[in-house]
Amino acid sequence: MFLELSEIKKSFGSADNRVEVLKGIDCEIERGEICVLLGPSGSGKSTLLNIIGGIDSPDSGYVSIDGVKTGEMKERQLTKYRRNHLGYIFQMYNLIPNLNVKENVEVGAYLSDKPLDIDDLLKTLGLYEHRHKLPNQLSGGQQQRTAIGRAIVKNPDILLCDEPTGALDYTTSKEILKLIEDVNAKYGNTVVMVTHNDAIKNMADRVIRLRDGMIRKNYVNEEKIPAMDLDW
Repeated sequence: MFLELSEIKKSFGSADNRVEVLKGIDCEIERGEICVLLGPSGSGKSTLLNIIGGIDSPDSGYVSIDGVKTGEMKERQLTKYRRNHLGYIFQMYNLIPNLNVKENVEVGAYLSDKPLDIDDLLKTLGLYEHRHKLPNQLSGGQQQRTAIGRAIVKNPDILLCDEPTGALDYTTSKEILKLIEDVNAKYGNTVVMVTHNDAIKNMADRVIRLRDGMIRKNYVNEEKIPAMDLDW
């Protein structure tokens, strides 16, 4: 099993203000799957994504990626692991404003021992002709494509996406979802995507539905729909 979560619990606050956000999460995700973590605001999905990514640590339980438990790593090992094996895509693009598209993507390449070919990736992303533009010269969709490029160029084992279409309009959202789908097919990265948009589950291989810090449903999608055919 590639990605295993066992008895993950997480609380915030203390004493009377203590809030239990994750209440014992158990699940497994296969290598190369697109997995959607679905649930309303406050269901714990972003906290779970941060724990998978080593940004946050659970109070109890463990995350195992390809047989390695991240909780047993020292901070330096964990930093190196995140750098080598994980790519992050956030709702806000977090691009470096004084670097152009190609340079922003190159920032990700510097973090990897096995980066993808940058020009080839820019062509896959539909950004090659925009490679010399600065972020403020791009549309929201182009900025998100650049952020995806920065995450993907490292060739990470796992691509973590936190509401990647949250700031985008309907048409651009579908283009970004198709891009994530294409990247998964071309490079074989395991994709874990957080969303509250119910329609996005239909493009996933696996759907994990959370509510109140617990998994309510966990199933393999037998009838996937291409991202461009999604409707909401």
